[in-house]
Amino acid sequence: MEFDENKAVQLINKALVEIGREPYPEDEILNIIDMIWDFYEENGLLDIDAVDDDDTPSIDEIQDYVTRMLRKDHLARIAPQDIPTIINAELDYEESIDTL
Repeated sequence: MEFDENKAVQLINKALVEIGREPYPEDEILNIIDMIWDFYEENGLLDIDAVDDDDTPSIDEIQDYVTRMLRKDHLARIAPQDIPTIINAELDYEESIDTL
């Protein structure tokens, strides 16, 4: 199954609402998704030959990267406390399509 940005955004916003947070506009969530994939690319995790269970980044590494990038993006309006939920929901979505 292919990555569907619209489904990812829906699931991420659903996860935020479930913990009592407000959903974000689609473009804000897509910005975070792009940052996660930029992290993968910068760390060689998109190379088919490089995929190895030992190379799996920790959620903390991804969160640190996204937090740094958000500090540089002066137009982003993501609350810092929402970053872990957004990342976890995005990773859960990735895992769900990997198992289909």
